[in-house]
Amino acid sequence: MISLANAPLLLHGRDHHLPTKRRTPFTVRSSSSLQEIDKSPTTAEDSKLRSELCALVPFPPIKAAKRVVLVRHGQSTWNEEGRIQGSSNFSVLTKKGEAQAETSRQMLIDDSFDICFSSPLIRSKRTAEIIWGTREDEIITDSDLREIDLYSFQGLLKHEGKAKFGPAFRQWQVDAANFNIDGHYPVRELWGRARNCWTKILAHESKSVLVVAHNAVNQALVATAIGLGTEYFRILLQSNCGVSVLDFIPHPDGGSPLICLNRLNQTPGSPVATGSSAGRRTSRRIILVCQGSTQDSEATVSKLGDQQMNMLGVIQAQKTAELLLDLKVSTIISSPNNACAQTATIISQVQEAADCLGADCVPRYVEMKNIPDLDVAEIFQPSTKDTTDISYLRPGWLNGLDDTVTSALRERSGQAWHSLLTELSDESEEEKIVVAVAHPVAHIALIGHCLNLTEEWLGSFHLDAGSISVVDFPDGPTGRGIIRCINYTAHLGRWSIPITRSTVDDDSF
Repeated sequence: MISLANAPLLLHGRDHHLPTKRRTPFTVRSSSSLQEIDKSPTTAEDSKLRSELCALVPFPPIKAAKRVVLVRHGQSTWNEEGRIQGSSNFSVLTKKGEAQAETSRQMLIDDSFDICFSSPLIRSKRTAEIIWGTREDEIITDSDLREIDLYSFQGLLKHEGKAKFGPAFRQWQVDAANFNIDGHYPVRELWGRARNCWTKILAHESKSVLVVAHNAVNQALVATAIGLGTEYFRILLQSNCGVSVLDFIPHPDGGSPLICLNRLNQTPGSPVATGSSAGRRTSRRIILVCQGSTQDSEATVSKLGDQQMNMLGVIQAQKTAELLLDLKVSTIISSPNNACAQTATIISQVQEAADCLGADCVPRYVEMKNIPDLDVAEIFQPSTKDTTDISYLRPGWLNGLDDTVTSALRERSGQAWHSLLTELSDESEEEKIVVAVAHPVAHIALIGHCLNLTEEWLGSFHLDAGSISVVDFPDGPTGRGIIRCINYTAHLGRWSIPITRSTVDDDSF
């Protein structure tokens, strides 16, 4: 295998063209490869500004569109034991981990990657070898892709870490961005390494790149790509063999590329299976379901109005309903437009038939509600022709919208997000699962609210018709939302959206 451990490092990041009125003074600590704010954010405004600082250092320009597929390694022996692995190299894949890697190989078998980068650690390198299969090109190992360095924590069981380090372990759990051990700030160091990785990945002359690494470093790669700071550690989940996809699009002016998170954490298993989020159990969850495909074959912004689903859309809605059958949905909240209402009705009918479908012993009753604020079509109607001809199937298409449109979209979706959180706070049920059905553009805006981002970030996310995104609230609806997945489509089977093939060709960018 080829090593890039000694490759030159360049300064880079993401240029979001942020408004000057928000760039208020901050005390910035500087290191060899990282800019960081000395204090942790205490308000929502601080959090936004902190991420803006991380976005100010641009990535190098690229000549052609590039898609990067990130995969976390399969389950390891230390994952299974509950040990803190960090960048140690003593664990190997379990049989389950090997099977997860094989599932990922099958999922990506028809895709023609130009190159594969891998962490040099055994568990990741073995996962890369399984997924890469019989492809002839060598796998490039890069030490910057190793897992987060956790120094004295490494090798300890979690209860041992708590007993031995006390307050430091507590800070690692609740304030990882400012966690210090052995004179190091591991998460800050990790963010710096992730930026270094992007320089090397983007400098490689390839259009389709596979990267196989680890939980924390993949989180950092996603966050630094779209310009989010260290306070987003543990907010963007990466499950064993979970796949995330980033599109890098050449900037029209030749500057830092436009970057879009096309998919987050598409896992070999069910994205809605019961489990923990960032190591914590949750009883509150919002599932964002994108309406099924409609009769608008052109998929342009000008045709975001009230349309019926086509046959593919009906199939997508049925597949989603089948996926959600394993959950007891409390409430389905829908945009009033036809395609959303149809999708919501199909999900409701399957939920209420759970007993005869063998998923439950008693019939379920699901409350159905319409929220006009989830219907955002009217925001786009007064737009200019240049805007309305944009295809919403294109990654990063929201970057082309007028500021007045994105501001109106964020304001309207903010009211919808508040309604969803209010619904989630109903304490009459021990567990509360709320399904929200809307057009992909509405859900992109809701994800922005969940992550506390301004409208400048809307173009950083992409959703497809029929996809689902899952947000968990381990601290309840007043706490931070943990993104379990974004734009998950594997449940659609043969109708799913391919992971690595772009929905448009390079010239269209």
